[in-house]
Amino acid sequence: MGRIFEVRKATMFARWDRMAKQFTRIGKEIAIAVKAGGPDPGINPALRRCFQNARSVGMPKDRVEAAIKRATGKDMVNFDEVLYEGYGPHGVAILVETATDNHVRTVANVKSVFNKGGGTLGNSGSVSFQFKKMGVFKLKTEGLNQEDLELELIDCGLDELGEGTGENNETVLVLRCAFTDFGNLQKGLEERNITPISAELEWIPNITVELNEADAEEVLKLVDKIEQDEDVQKVFHNLQ
Repeated sequence: MGRIFEVRKATMFARWDRMAKQFTRIGKEIAIAVKAGGPDPGINPALRRCFQNARSVGMPKDRVEAAIKRATGKDMVNFDEVLYEGYGPHGVAILVETATDNHVRTVANVKSVFNKGGGTLGNSGSVSFQFKKMGVFKLKTEGLNQEDLELELIDCGLDELGEGTGENNETVLVLRCAFTDFGNLQKGLEERNITPISAELEWIPNITVELNEADAEEVLKLVDKIEQDEDVQKVFHNLQ
């Protein structure tokens, strides 16, 4: 299926306190997964996905275990997943995934950052139609035959397979599937004893927008500010 050129989302992984933010993000994902499916990863595929992503960013085992304990203890915090939609400078579409225990605080903070950064926070559905929610798996290339793997996983919901770039600019295999096929593709990889570097649900833009360097930098500054909010999990946009 060729090489996958991934949109540069300027996500948290590249810009600021990446390790601390990643650990916090995954800790919240663990809490949400445990609440939805229990603390046993053997019967909770969402929790297994969290474990894979924790390993990919070097999150210590004791911090993972502590996150599970917090999610099952009497003092557990209930996080709700809320998607905010808006436009940045120059009409760039932006989606903001949050995990929050205080909706009033979160929407006020996100709206303030949009306004100060030359953007506008929109209503639900005003932006998301320009994206597709997809499962995205990244695999190490060693020992894998792309053509064979593609044929084997098509029945598991594989939509795209190609080469991409990992966190350290290494070449990785990127697999994409429809949101509804995420569990099927995850199971297909597990049955073949393939452990992904990461397994995420991402919003992939249908069409990207190309800007000059100065205008693009203006958009990325807004994205960076949004990502710094403690309730924000991920930010996606359609800037090329």
